[in-house]
Amino acid sequence: MRPFAMPSSTAAATRAQRGFMMLEALIAILIFSLGILAIIGLQAQSVRNSAEAKYRADASFLANQIIGRMWANRGALASYAYNANGTCTSAGSAPTFADVTSWAANVSTLLPDAPATRQSITVANDRTVTVRICWTSPTGPHNMLVTTRISN
Repeated sequence: MRPFAMPSSTAAATRAQRGFMMLEALIAILIFSLGILAIIGLQAQSVRNSAEAKYRADASFLANQIIGRMWANRGALASYAYNANGTCTSAGSAPTFADVTSWAANVSTLLPDAPATRQSITVANDRTVTVRICWTSPTGPHNMLVTTRISN
């Protein structure tokens, strides 16, 4: 026997384990790749949620903007009523009061798929005002409903 030669049983065992390290490396790469894909998916969802939050913030701003105009012009409160029976699924008429026309144009500009004819402002006899803003984002239809009471 040569001095550095392995016994035949050890040589057979070594031959049987050939490629096992390669298999371990492939499995490790697979697990790492799945982790990276999960992180990419979370990032995409985060971007989507951020865009939706921006649309909701814009809708809140727009609702408060028209209510602020109504507070400043309380004498013409009834003139702000617009598309009172409107819902987010049906289109109403175009606004005629100047403040509402410019507000509806802002809504159409800031929110995706938010035509002026789908927005509505209701003014009740007790001066309760309801503003409904409707838009459709890539995740589907949305609406914001804000109700307040404007005193004399």
